[in-house]
Amino acid sequence: MISICIPAYNFNISSLINELSNQLDSLNVLCEIIVIDDCSENFKKINEIACEKHTYIELPENIGRARIRNLFLQYTKYEYLIFLDCDSLIKTNSFLSNYVELIEKKTSVVCGGRVYEASRPGRERRLSWKYGTLRESQSYSSRQEFPNKSFMTNNFLISKKVLEDNKFDERIVKYGHEDTLLGFSLKKKNIIITHIDNPVINGGLELNREYLNKTGEGLISLIQILNFTKYDKDLIDAVTILSFYHRIRKVEKIVHLSFCISKPLIVFLLTRGYVSLFLFDYYKLGILIENIRNMRNKNV
Repeated sequence: MISICIPAYNFNISSLINELSNQLDSLNVLCEIIVIDDCSENFKKINEIACEKHTYIELPENIGRARIRNLFLQYTKYEYLIFLDCDSLIKTNSFLSNYVELIEKKTSVVCGGRVYEASRPGRERRLSWKYGTLRESQSYSSRQEFPNKSFMTNNFLISKKVLEDNKFDERIVKYGHEDTLLGFSLKKKNIIITHIDNPVINGGLELNREYLNKTGEGLISLIQILNFTKYDKDLIDAVTILSFYHRIRKVEKIVHLSFCISKPLIVFLLTRGYVSLFLFDYYKLGILIENIRNMRNKNV
């Protein structure tokens, strides 16, 4: 019935595998756990041992977040797939049974959500924690208001048939926004994502500098998606930063100039853990404009 799919990269998944295994033992359904390691530098031996009763696959090269999720289709044998990020921490004993209930109702795509630890981390990891806590950790009722816009790949269930017909776009090779495009594509086909109160805890807070770098990669991916979709107006309206950018395009040069002047100070503050989400939003807008202008100049 259920194939649990975990793409792994440089993270110890022992606790996650143990908790899932314990919950599987109490379920009277057919289940399997499959882990595919995306050419990690660390933890491969530990993770292989943790998965000795399950399927563990190591890739010889890193293939990225979109392609690795599609790759699970070659190894899974059941009709429903649960995808979990490798840094997930299971919050409740009913995590898997909550999904089983939805499977019995023939729900095709379900998003469980994400939360963060309540205790504030040190300044060196403050940015990802604050952004995640205040922006990503939404109640299922809030997510359900804009179901496809709120889709996240860290914790979701999908029927194998739906994923086979709507694969992740493998042109996205950098980090980020593969979930944005899939949620948008599903909506275009009138496949509405269901949201439930079944979150996992994000257990892998990045250092501030790493988080800024990944944010930049994600914005490059977002620009690529704009090109893939030929600047689809519905996509622009659905993604907050794109919608805002298109409203202020007439003053793009002014925003870009002010960002170039203030960028060193903004980066200094954010990397040191002096986190203002307003400042972070401005940083993202500036990086978006910077990359759009760079790509535009290359095409001249």
